[in-house]
Amino acid sequence: MLSPWRGQPAWLGALALTFVALLAYGALVHLVQLLLSGGDPHPHLPGWLSAYFISLTLLDPLAAALLARRRRAGVALAVLIFVTDAAANAVANYAYDDSLGVTPGRIGQALLTALAITAVAAAPVLWRAARRDTAQ
Repeated sequence: MLSPWRGQPAWLGALALTFVALLAYGALVHLVQLLLSGGDPHPHLPGWLSAYFISLTLLDPLAAALLARRRRAGVALAVLIFVTDAAANAVANYAYDDSLGVTPGRIGQALLTALAITAVAAAPVLWRAARRDTAQ
């Protein structure tokens, strides 16, 4: 378990650690996409949507670090990222992908939606357990 989460129920520390790992994984995915594409990983998407996905290269690890340190800002940022990432992937996969039926992107978007719902449901408990964002 993450040491800042010691003293909390084990399931809560495990949930926080899972969210941290998923945010780190997301950061890695966005970084690899950015590097392999030469800086334009989503040329088929509008600029605002591509910029959002690129911004996750920085926002995902920031949220992971804050959450790992048991900061309320980490809880808020993680939930915001999970919810907006699910919505952004829905737009990318349903508004800008002409494919019919089930695609890998649509499966991923469904998983992100389940993650976002889980994060929203867990947010009040994580928030209460997290430390205030002051110097300690």
